[in-house]
Amino acid sequence: MRKKKPQEHVNTERYMLTYSDMITLLMMFFIIMYASSNVDATKYKEISDSFKIAFSGRQTIVGSGNSMDIKNKPNRSSTEYNGQVQNDKTNQAEEDRLKQVKQIIDDYIKQNNMSTSASTQIEERGLVISIQDTLFFDSGKADVKPEFQKRIVEIGKILNTIDNYIRIEGHTDNVPISNYKYVDNLDLSTARANAVLRVLENQSNINPKRLASMGYGDQRPVADNNTDAGRARNRRVDIVVIDSKYNATEDNSKK
Repeated sequence: MRKKKPQEHVNTERYMLTYSDMITLLMMFFIIMYASSNVDATKYKEISDSFKIAFSGRQTIVGSGNSMDIKNKPNRSSTEYNGQVQNDKTNQAEEDRLKQVKQIIDDYIKQNNMSTSASTQIEERGLVISIQDTLFFDSGKADVKPEFQKRIVEIGKILNTIDNYIRIEGHTDNVPISNYKYVDNLDLSTARANAVLRVLENQSNINPKRLASMGYGDQRPVADNNTDAGRARNRRVDIVVIDSKYNATEDNSKK
């Protein structure tokens, strides 16, 4: 007689293992969610992004909030930095060049006993050569004195060693003018600026495309018009060597 196989016992509690694992995972999930809710949102995002980058093969700068694929995007910050360095070098070279020209003109002014009526200074707009009117003009007139034309010519020759734009500006004091030729100080200052420009163009042979003139009358004083000394300083012609960083502006003004 064949023996009867014993009946297999079915373990009805196996599902409890899976169930307990699921409960454990859920508990861990809620613990993590609760903990993350107390973390600074920005820091949490940075950590989250770092994990994303690690798995996606992209590079990011922590704190920037952006990731960048090195293979597909240029290093913009590096490009901007290099451009800034180049601009700084260009600006420094221009400043050095204007200082050299200033020194040469200062030496010329000293050698020709013009120190009491002429001066130079470097401003943000460029090199400014200021000449009081009594050196080149008679009172109320705009014709350059023949004996002093050569000094303008020599200054012009120095300026012809560089290629910057040059603007000649005429200025007066605030005492109203009264003669038959000029209706007011603005008219006189413009005529004087034009007269100096003609000498620079025709005798110093400076390219006329580099030259411009303007009269301001008494609108831009550099000293107190209530004193004789102040008024004397205000009656002047400024020869302005424009810094090359303003070339685009000067180009547009010529059109």
